[in-house]
Amino acid sequence: MTAAVAVVTDSTAYLPDELVAAHGVTVVPLQVGVGGETFEEGLGRTAAEVAHGFRDWRPVTTSRPSPESFADAFRKAAESGASGVVSVHLSAEMSGTVESARLAAKEAPIPVRVVDSRSLGMGLGFSVLAAARAAIAGGDLDAVADAAVRRIRATRSLFYVDTLEHLRRGGRIGAAATLLGSALMIKPLLRIADGRIAPLEKVRTTSRALARLEELAVELAGDRPVDAAVQHLAAPVRAAALAGHLRERIPQLHDLYVGEVGPVIGAHVGPGMLGVVVSRREQ
Repeated sequence: MTAAVAVVTDSTAYLPDELVAAHGVTVVPLQVGVGGETFEEGLGRTAAEVAHGFRDWRPVTTSRPSPESFADAFRKAAESGASGVVSVHLSAEMSGTVESARLAAKEAPIPVRVVDSRSLGMGLGFSVLAAARAAIAGGDLDAVADAAVRRIRATRSLFYVDTLEHLRRGGRIGAAATLLGSALMIKPLLRIADGRIAPLEKVRTTSRALARLEELAVELAGDRPVDAAVQHLAAPVRAAALAGHLRERIPQLHDLYVGEVGPVIGAHVGPGMLGVVVSRREQ
């Protein structure tokens, strides 16, 4: 059964394919360029291969989808019988994706509500799922958009990187630039705050940083019902260990997703990245 309100997102949500299919979400890919070769995220090279392009000093670029890509998605939603579209995307502070969606929305054949998640990865993904579930339940355009916004406000994203160098080269370092002077002496923990990457804590060793990331996730969850996601780049052992600990330590953990980020985010965080997203469920 097709929901009356269609839900569109972009490829940086990194939702598992089975969830995208089950919830009828349309995903518009961002573009990745490595050494002059350009491809859509989700096709071609892996995130780890793209991140290694930075190490080899090959030019690595990422770019937003064109307004035409969104226009096509909105047109297809209308043709499938949707009465409106809620389009939820990664932070406008990090990408022009929201702007492309808004430009396309102006010419769409049905009403389109564009939502800036102020996040990325599963920080975006949880809000997309909330919107899709509201749409499946029969919510109108306002109800579906409101569901996405409420979940955004209930979600926190933290992550660890082996080095800040990839963020610096990619131009996405934001307020975390304050850590660069001591980068050789620390292992940084970062967070998404107000749509930007911001410093959280400075830790001396990798083992302590990963332990602290776990502690912070447990503190964020508390004894409330939450969903969580563990995301990584070329660090499956770290991710599996963290996921196992969260299952043991968070008393009301419901859905837990574990997966690798794609090339767009991978190009900016570098191999070894480990992130955790904690999203509070509505009562």
